[in-house]
Amino acid sequence: MARTIIGTVSSDKTDKTIVVTVQARKTHPLYRKQYTVSKKFMAHDEQNEAHVGDKVAIVETRPLSARKRFILDKIIEKPALREDTLAAAKSEDTGKKPTKAKAEEEAEK
Repeated sequence: MARTIIGTVSSDKTDKTIVVTVQARKTHPLYRKQYTVSKKFMAHDEQNEAHVGDKVAIVETRPLSARKRFILDKIIEKPALREDTLAAAKSEDTGKKPTKAKAEEEAEK
């Protein structure tokens, strides 16, 4: 049976391909301290529906390319705030007071 992996999309810049980062907590055998290990998998996304920050499930399949061995099964969760929406919100400077430097420049004119 093919294995299913759950992770977070870290890149969706390539066409029909996503990079999924999977994090796991491990314990050091001697010092008993826990640490995080992450691994990246490339997965095929036919409709380009997954974006950065989405929590997804990927399923193992036949080799699709040199590095792609997984396909997107389903999107489990989408983030409440995404980077592109934050960038759009920052570009809108509505309701903000002008800074001291801008106020001085306008006073000089």
